[in-house]
Amino acid sequence: MSENKAKIKKPRVVLPTLKVMFGIMLREKPWFVVIYIFMALAVIVSGTAEIVFPKFIIDELVAMAGGDNASHISNAILLAAGYIGIIAGASLISAVGNYFQDILREWFVEYIDLKLAERAMDMDYQYTEDPDALDKLNKAQEGMSWYSGGIMGVTDAVYNMVISIGKGTASAGIIIFCCPWLLLVQLISLALITFFQAKNMKIEQEGFSKLSKLNRIFMYVFIQLADFRYGKDVRLYDSAAMMIGKAKYYTDKMCAVSKQQSHAERKNSFGMDITNALRDGVSYFYIGWLALTGAITIGDFSMCIGAAGTLYFSLMGISGGLQDIVNKCNYAHRYIEFMDYPSALSKGTRSVSGSSHVIEFRNVGFKYPRSDKWVLRGINITIRQGEHLSVVGLNGAGKTTFIKLLCRLYDVTEGEILIDGVNIKEYSDEEYRKLFAVVFQDFSLFAFSLRENIAFSDDKNNDPAINEVIVKSGLAADVEKLPDGLDTMIFKSFDENGTELSGGQKQKAAIARALYKDAPVVILDEPTAALDPVAEYDIYRQFDKLVGGKTAVYISHRLSSCKFCDRIAVFSDCTIKEYGTHDELAGKPGGIYAEMFAAQAQYYVG
Repeated sequence: MSENKAKIKKPRVVLPTLKVMFGIMLREKPWFVVIYIFMALAVIVSGTAEIVFPKFIIDELVAMAGGDNASHISNAILLAAGYIGIIAGASLISAVGNYFQDILREWFVEYIDLKLAERAMDMDYQYTEDPDALDKLNKAQEGMSWYSGGIMGVTDAVYNMVISIGKGTASAGIIIFCCPWLLLVQLISLALITFFQAKNMKIEQEGFSKLSKLNRIFMYVFIQLADFRYGKDVRLYDSAAMMIGKAKYYTDKMCAVSKQQSHAERKNSFGMDITNALRDGVSYFYIGWLALTGAITIGDFSMCIGAAGTLYFSLMGISGGLQDIVNKCNYAHRYIEFMDYPSALSKGTRSVSGSSHVIEFRNVGFKYPRSDKWVLRGINITIRQGEHLSVVGLNGAGKTTFIKLLCRLYDVTEGEILIDGVNIKEYSDEEYRKLFAVVFQDFSLFAFSLRENIAFSDDKNNDPAINEVIVKSGLAADVEKLPDGLDTMIFKSFDENGTELSGGQKQKAAIARALYKDAPVVILDEPTAALDPVAEYDIYRQFDKLVGGKTAVYISHRLSSCKFCDRIAVFSDCTIKEYGTHDELAGKPGGIYAEMFAAQAQYYVG
């Protein structure tokens, strides 16, 4: 390989991004494109009128010195009236357009936020634990907010570019006709300004890349500082100093990056100031000389001054607008990258048929992405329809990972998982997930009503089914005491009358949710780990009765579920070390399960 590193070509993002941004606008709000066109025409026409009309008015007023004042006054009045009419009409069109712009700006912000949220929820689960994917999401959110202004920011940049081209074309025609050398002055100035702006844009892009990850960490720290849920831990462990220290550390890091960026941009900004000063001096000298020598009239002088200024700022608008479009498209493209983020799992199309299912792990091994450590290896087990399996083992033995693979939150690294003899990769996600109702140890309740937390629907026609599962889960008596029954909001995040459920009530609600789904396979992954062994045993025993003839998998490092399960799988050293019934394993001399049961038997015997 050559010592000179090959230059990596950056992907072209401007046209694809413009296509997506304008595609969304044309699909969602096509009528606003028409408003943009009328606004652009109004601004171009009024801008040209501001250059041309004063020239003719001045010439009419100057001509009054030669006699026939009435005719020149009449002409001047008509010109002034026409000028005022054009400006007023353009202002009215702009005012109406700006009104709709303000409304749509907020609408498109909410539209993009919703699309990002939908994509985040739709992504394969493993990306929720992938720092690269989280950085992509953060860059998409920031890129479509203050950095690019989102859909409206990109379309506004194109709109401003069109206006600059229109006004620049009109003013260039005037200058070529009256004072052609002025065009060269403007073009040289523009080239220099464009050079300095391009350098600053590159510095800004580099700063964005550095700040993106810092912003994500910074926001995480500040969210924790302001979250009252962590109040007890902060106070009892006196962690405020550490938290504030971290906040200050990342604030300083971000400020350092911004300071470095500002310092790097300063010399380019100084170069632009010098260029502008020289342009103004040369332009005024040239136009003044033409007026003094009689090459142009006083009105022409006024028009040339106006045209020169308009041309310069139009050319600046074209150059800066092009850079602005490129800049904003680079930021907005982060949204497209996130929305097109490739799937981690291959998606099948096969549907799940029948009501009786056999689950089989064949020589399954698994390593988490970005890790070389095997979490599971050589897993071979068959779970038959209606069988109740207890999966036990110490913390870190791979029990939860076993469930994640079964639910296809991750794909196996080696081996395969079969449902009814078919590799689970062949099933569609939607169909496959219908098989499982899972209560994880870190299950979540949301700041919605209790009804929505159980059924994920606010349809009151579902209440009979909901009432049935809250009775089965033991939550009915608690619901009767709630101020609004099933309509009671959980937590006080959005409702000051919201209810803070106890730990036991939360667990019952999570179990009610699993029962409501009525899936053929139910899984409890240590949702009661915070309870004492006796309370945990009672919940598992009650839940086992509710499950009935369904297939069930119970996960625990304690033996709460073992006595009433058909089979027990003991996980240790990344694999299943022991497998059998309770009586078989409890009577195995020196066995892992036998030792665990002997140590915990006081809770489960009797």
